[in-house]
Amino acid sequence: MNPITLYRKAYSGLSRNSWLLTLVVFINRSGTMVLPFMTIYCTQALHFSIRQAGVVMAMFGLGSITGAFIGGKITDRYGFYDVQIGSLLSAGLLFILLGYQTHFYAICACTFILSLCNDAFRPANSTAIAHYSSPENKTRSYSLNRLAVNLGWSFGGAIGGFLAAHNYHLLFWVDGCTNLLSGVMLMILMPRANAKRNLTQRHHTAQSSPYKDGVYMLFILFVVLFAFCFFQIFTLQPVFYKTEWHLTEQLIGGLMALNGFLVAFVEMVLIHNLEGRRHPMQYICFGIFLTAIGLTLVNWMPAMALTGVMSIILVSFGEMFSMPFMNAFWISRTNEHNRGQYAALYTIAWSTAQVLAPALGSQIIAFAGYQSLWWTLGAICLLSIAGFYGLYQKRLKTVKVAPEMLLPETK
Repeated sequence: MNPITLYRKAYSGLSRNSWLLTLVVFINRSGTMVLPFMTIYCTQALHFSIRQAGVVMAMFGLGSITGAFIGGKITDRYGFYDVQIGSLLSAGLLFILLGYQTHFYAICACTFILSLCNDAFRPANSTAIAHYSSPENKTRSYSLNRLAVNLGWSFGGAIGGFLAAHNYHLLFWVDGCTNLLSGVMLMILMPRANAKRNLTQRHHTAQSSPYKDGVYMLFILFVVLFAFCFFQIFTLQPVFYKTEWHLTEQLIGGLMALNGFLVAFVEMVLIHNLEGRRHPMQYICFGIFLTAIGLTLVNWMPAMALTGVMSIILVSFGEMFSMPFMNAFWISRTNEHNRGQYAALYTIAWSTAQVLAPALGSQIIAFAGYQSLWWTLGAICLLSIAGFYGLYQKRLKTVKVAPEMLLPETK
């Protein structure tokens, strides 16, 4: 079966609202330009130190943790529709406002509030996807959303590179306007709906906390280690390419776009051929190994654009092998009464890594240089592999994960 047939079969029969929601997400993600270029903007346009730029990027992560937590709470209280609208519109205005800030502390504060509002969208959007799906096509609806995220990220990164080469402030305006456009489109194209709260499920959830699951807590620790390394390609690696290798903003944007295109067009076909053949932990370990090679490649290959392309291809395939099966693993340990708590902890793991990646990575650069950073990331990846493989060898060899649980991760 060829890839076109696979995609046609995978995405047929979805509801109209699922497609409209995907269109809104695609437009929103197509404007994702500020985050990939924020470190370059801070160091090149505002003349911040690499440490200050790392703190600013950490504010994005800290706001993400807070926004995801608050977004989940208010989604249960007020419904996903209003939370999505409020998040998109408020974040749109804040992106524009951020572009006019020049003082370090003002940028940190604005970045935190922006990220909080922006990431409150995520739990509300996940709830909306489930609401507009039937039990038979819920997984495919999430997969369609993932495709929109990655395509949008690719377009945003590519266009952002051209805009950054001319005027960095255009990034903030485009990012803000696409958020505002997404919010308006959501109000016009989709009817208001509210998810019903299930108080009985909430009671049962409190009785089965993931914090008492020792295997899962170790799993979360190793996820944080891997995610710490992975996020460097969106935070400090662009600065490395600009300041050390002197690549253009257009080329840097193209490398980020390549990541999104590869994931969007290859991952579903790859997972279709891999699912159910091996234990998820084996794929996770292989994916992290590819990521380690991709991150350290810049230390032992010539300083040229082709090396950057090879690096992003390896990291992209590392992402495709590892992240969907990480999702498969945590979902396999849940039931209908505790899935929300497990999902929340998994999300917080990634957001925590998003905070630590630029903050600690910039400190390594300041004290020892970029070369030491890439070797350190390779070592951390190997440590993460050892942890995941240890879980597999000692505790998980007999655990089976259903193929239908292989739900891809979102960026």
